[in-house]
Amino acid sequence: MKVIGLTGSIGSGKSTVSNMLIEKNIKIIDADKISREILNRGNTLQEIFTYFGDDIKNSDGSLNRKKLGSIVFSDEDKLIKLNSITHPKIKEEIEEKINFYKDLGEKIIIVDAPLLIEANLNYMVDLVLLIICNEEAQIKRIMSRDKISREEAVSRIKVQMSVDEKKKYADYIIDNSYTMDELKMEIEKFLDNLEDIRVE
Repeated sequence: MKVIGLTGSIGSGKSTVSNMLIEKNIKIIDADKISREILNRGNTLQEIFTYFGDDIKNSDGSLNRKKLGSIVFSDEDKLIKLNSITHPKIKEEIEEKINFYKDLGEKIIIVDAPLLIEANLNYMVDLVLLIICNEEAQIKRIMSRDKISREEAVSRIKVQMSVDEKKKYADYIIDNSYTMDELKMEIEKFLDNLEDIRVE
């Protein structure tokens, strides 16, 4: 059985790759989904409100994710603080889910985590699959998806670890700068050669 860490910078198309793998009945552990669930828990929410203030609170007392995002994506120290609150809880849940799928006898498990490397989650996986794309495509995808300006999209890219730095941790890289058909072919190639991929 192989545990694969799927990662990529914001707007690289990692979620598209994840969905294509789901279509192949491969089990996905979605770190973003786990993160959202954790952010809805009372004790975590209170810790976040205490540090970031009531400005990120909706009128019903829930978290305004967009406001929180605009804060942490423009201030690296605040992003580090948010991660220090959420990452230990996220790690614990991912480990539980990996063990659950292992017990079921799954041959491939994907840990889909944008911050796989930054959050030091790569120790959990057997190999790291990195999705990349050219920066212009990345900017346009972020602008379209998040309905934000070009400047905001660029600032979100800049606050993350650079692609060149991520490449140092990758065991396999797929370039998602091209068509969906080409992306599908690259995924097939990756899965076909999975046993032969040399982990550094």
